[in-house]
Amino acid sequence: MMLDMVHDIQSVYRKLVHSMSRPGTITNLSEEAEKLDNQGVFPSTQLIARTLLDTEVTFSIVSSRAAEITSLFSQMTYAKEAAIEAADYIFVLEDAVSGAWLETIQAAKVGELIDPHAAATIIFEVEDLFGGTTLRLSGPGILTTASIAMNMREDWVELRADRNSEFPLGVDLLFTDVDHRVLALPRTTQVVKEEV
Repeated sequence: MMLDMVHDIQSVYRKLVHSMSRPGTITNLSEEAEKLDNQGVFPSTQLIARTLLDTEVTFSIVSSRAAEITSLFSQMTYAKEAAIEAADYIFVLEDAVSGAWLETIQAAKVGELIDPHAAATIIFEVEDLFGGTTLRLSGPGILTTASIAMNMREDWVELRADRNSEFPLGVDLLFTDVDHRVLALPRTTQVVKEEV
């Protein structure tokens, strides 16, 4: 069955909105992802690209195959490539080199006081959204606190907090995994790494 570019993409959009409004909730995109071929990126990442990218926004790819994936996303969405510092959406793929997570968070635009929505959204591919480092979340959309455990390739929590310290400026993060799951950490969510 082929991906329906209206029905399925609207479904993905609703799921992303749910994830952003309920930080820490892991959303499953399997129903839509199973209709896609693996083209060098996780199907869930490809779905996010198809949902969020269009001619009005820019994107950047952080990967050893950046040129190939940039061409793919451009053909799929007609969005234009930009440098990391200027991109609206930044995709950090699973094969990104060590240090790429921190460099991307540091370089991504955080918006301006007159237009905080001009900030970047960073999409990270991780092997698994379950297990690994425990993070405690609080903020809008979370009743008191929530805990998640995810496999983190790099220790990005403090850098993200620093980049998001001047609300409403900051970056929003999305994480996708090989099992078509998505986790959102909007800039309003406070994240603390729980020490063992």
